[in-house]
Amino acid sequence: MRRGVSTGSCSVPVMVHQTPIRVRFYELDPYRHLNHSVYIQYFEVGRIDLFRALGWTLTGLADMGVQIVVSKIETDFLAAGVEGDDLVVESWVEEIRRVTTRFGQRIMRGDEVLATQVVLGACVNPQGRPMRFPTEMSEGLASFLIGES
Repeated sequence: MRRGVSTGSCSVPVMVHQTPIRVRFYELDPYRHLNHSVYIQYFEVGRIDLFRALGWTLTGLADMGVQIVVSKIETDFLAAGVEGDDLVVESWVEEIRRVTTRFGQRIMRGDEVLATQVVLGACVNPQGRPMRFPTEMSEGLASFLIGES
């Protein structure tokens, strides 16, 4: 789906992957808000779902000798989710380099942004050594890359 995503000072067209999620009661903190750690899990579900949309599973990639590991996460919590909220995790790619890629994400409740996240992922081999992204992975991820308007 094509959708404008605010990336700082401007809004640009970008291919955004969307993953719907409903907040469950056991994910709440004592204040009846979605626990902060669950936002991180939702973001991970969104990235894994983006990979699935491209035909990849994490175990399938591992079987091919490719692992994507998180090396940095920055999360901003803007509003609280509550039990029964129907949310959407939006995920896109902000940058693809030889060994790393940067994902942008946000969790939406309708038009309201609840949280944003930037994740830096590195491509490593089974021994944990950095390796170049396989060409087919770079090309697949490029379909979700923020473009110039």
